Amino acid sequence: MPQRLDPRQCTELADRIRDWGRELGFQAVRIAPAEVPESDRRHLDNWLARGSHGEMDWMAERAALRHDPDALVPGVRRIISVRMDYFPPATRRPAIQLSAGDRAYVSRYALGRDYHKLLRKRLTTLARRIETEVGPFGYRAFTDSAPILEKALAARAGLGWIGKNTNLLARESGSWFFLGELFTDLPLPVDEPVGEHCGQCTACLEVCPTQAFRGPHDLDARRCISYLTIELKGSIPEDLRPLIGNRIYGCDDCQLVCPWNRFAEISAEPDFIARHGLDAAGLVDLFAWDEATFLARTEGMAIRRIGHIQWLRNIAVALGNGPATPQAEAALTARADHPDERVREHVAWARARLRSNHGSGAPAPPETLSRLTHAPG
Repeated sequence: MPQRLDPRQCTELADRIRDWGRELGFQAVRIAPAEVPESDRRHLDNWLARGSHGEMDWMAERAALRHDPDALVPGVRRIISVRMDYFPPATRRPAIQLSAGDRAYVSRYALGRDYHKLLRKRLTTLARRIETEVGPFGYRAFTDSAPILEKALAARAGLGWIGKNTNLLARESGSWFFLGELFTDLPLPVDEPVGEHCGQCTACLEVCPTQAFRGPHDLDARRCISYLTIELKGSIPEDLRPLIGNRIYGCDDCQLVCPWNRFAEISAEPDFIARHGLDAAGLVDLFAWDEATFLARTEGMAIRRIGHIQWLRNIAVALGNGPATPQAEAALTARADHPDERVREHVAWARARLRSNHGSGAPAPPETLSRLTHAPG
């Protein structure tokens, strides 16, 4: 247990924690009580009851832990929530990449190093710094790595508000950031939440390529491109394939159109720099990667988690949505007899689509792409 701290010492420690956090590369550090608001618990239950989580069964199985931080970490009193900007520097502009039908779009968060280890390591360093001040205390560090309603807790801590696109938004920095949490048993003073500032704007709901939003704050993951390209392990529903365009890993459209992201900053973290030219890569080139190449070039990256088969599945769909060039047709033909049924199915679909001249070469209408302008740089 930590040494006994009086209220003045707790306030001074909280101020130092914020300073140390900024020194470690977190753009903001806030403190929340270890409680999930009832409205957020109810929202989760209703969302799960509608089957909105699709095949992500782990979300339903561990819902009780998301309701109650103390059930996950017994004795937790405060949650230190942190934000780290991730938009990578010197990358091809998203709207340009999305407009090129023969190119692959990878969500900006996944272009560099996997953020999980980086943030947890920094949070652990922060905890050890605290330990030098107060002695041993109870803590656990998380970042999208446990059953936690981290956006609800971050909003409670005052890092921002949950926007209509279900992302956390901050007036000073938009939404291009990762979140992390340090669960502690320290009796620190808590920060106040901020109000919502989406107003009447519905740009994020309208721009979604698959119309995955049923309304504000109501995302049906089963239609979300991030779910379809990352979490869904089987066959992508045929009616949604044409809407995916050239997005092979995740989707950023609802962030690219958000006006608050005009205040977003490019990340200063070298680990978030795009690797292997994936911000501007061609579909045919990526489709040619064998499994050994895929594993080697995605080592230490979030992309690796989907595996080579899903990588090929996603790129096959993107090729089917692109221009019917000899190179695209040859690439698909070369994978037509792939050992995995999922790859064969999506390759066959893509080849048929190109033969029927449905591949437009432009994954989204120009008027839509012209709205995707709110990226740093």
